[in-house]
Amino acid sequence: MTDLDDAMRLSRILFREKKPLEKNDLYFEGEQPLRFLSPILQQELGFRLSPIVINLALFSVDVYDNRLDIEGFRVQSTERTTVGADGLFTKSVVANSSADADVRDTWQENDGPFISQQAHRESLALGRAYAMVGGGDSAGDAPVITIESPFDAIHEDDPRTKRVRHGLKKWTDPDKTKWMTLLRGDGSTITWYQRGGQWAEETADATDANDQKLCALVPLANDVRVLGRSRPGKFDQRLGRSVFSPIISPLDALNKIASDMMVSAEFHALPRRWATGLDEGDFVDENDEPMDTFSMIAGRMWGTKNDKAHFGQFPEAELSNFHNTMKLLMQVVAMQLGLPSHYLLFQGDNPPSADAIRSSEAQLVKRAERKQQALSTRWEMVQRLALMELGRSEDARPKMIETTWRDPSTPTIAQKADAIVKLVQAKDNSGRSILPIEQAREDLGYTDIEQDRMRDWDENAVQDAQIAAAMRGLDNVAGGVS
Repeated sequence: MTDLDDAMRLSRILFREKKPLEKNDLYFEGEQPLRFLSPILQQELGFRLSPIVINLALFSVDVYDNRLDIEGFRVQSTERTTVGADGLFTKSVVANSSADADVRDTWQENDGPFISQQAHRESLALGRAYAMVGGGDSAGDAPVITIESPFDAIHEDDPRTKRVRHGLKKWTDPDKTKWMTLLRGDGSTITWYQRGGQWAEETADATDANDQKLCALVPLANDVRVLGRSRPGKFDQRLGRSVFSPIISPLDALNKIASDMMVSAEFHALPRRWATGLDEGDFVDENDEPMDTFSMIAGRMWGTKNDKAHFGQFPEAELSNFHNTMKLLMQVVAMQLGLPSHYLLFQGDNPPSADAIRSSEAQLVKRAERKQQALSTRWEMVQRLALMELGRSEDARPKMIETTWRDPSTPTIAQKADAIVKLVQAKDNSGRSILPIEQAREDLGYTDIEQDRMRDWDENAVQDAQIAAAMRGLDNVAGGVS
């Protein structure tokens, strides 16, 4: 099988996955059609029936996305302490010591905080997104990290190693030229283009394999199954699934109840008047001109000279039964998503205490931590690819890079600071703090740049103290004080 055959096969898989992706996209945008609604009712109401969509799909994506913030990456120290044959401890240099700075600069150069948020939202909403790493336009440029939509990219895992064996990206230029790039599992790529005829290879865009044999297309998938199923019109569970896939059925029911409530509000919740013993001649104004339809519907005629006429009013309908059903369905949604009850229910009482909030968020926080663990390895692959583009393969080895995340829970600043200060003040038997001050500053959420400035201030403060002590010593000597 040729490379073009592999690319065309992946292209067919990409087309097959388009339908379930479009379904998820409609729910994410709140544009899905109403379910459980009678076709006869839709036909009778026509344009007057506007679907009421309570977009809990978007809400569920935002709830998890708000707890998936990348703070940065750490590359392990380049010095390793080893025990020699003589039993002595020695330190050996493994690679360049500026890898941390290179990773941080590359991340900022590619708007890392922004593209990571895009990737997480796409992955949560559609089931997966992709990160793609390539070289800059010219020598000396930073590596380019882009986020690819699952509508444009697809991957296939090796059944033995479970690593990405092939990846494909497709796009179309404004001049209708079609392109597709096959990304091999060893890091090499090959690109073809088509202008109305056969696919032709673009040799100038081909790249060689990288040192770590790592595919340049990195999947960022959500809730992946080990052995999934591929069914017509259904998502392939091995490629990930949307975070709101468990709530689609209750969400359809919720929107149906909301729409029924609006129909009832139109036809039953407002008082309806009735009259008997009247004919068309009674519906005239003061000039004996026939009333228009709106005037008759609005009930502007409150009296008549016809002594046989009788008037009355139907009782209006209560809508509380719809409210109770909507509350029940929201409880089901909250249970499926692992959300605290106060996130979705209609509550009019006072908000719960801070301790109660943290306790109710335990399941949500745990799910967010699991998603962080799954995404960490993928983002670390992205940084490994970036380091290899910089020619730093020694720093791009597995387990050399670590992703740092913001705490997904909601502790108060005072509680967090108090706990960290206690760890810094606590000493071991040798008099060292259990938590170094540098780690304490990182745990408090200060960025790398802020921590660098703090270290400069610390050094200046120490130097100023030493200078002051030396000056006091000179003054004492000059004054004859021994």
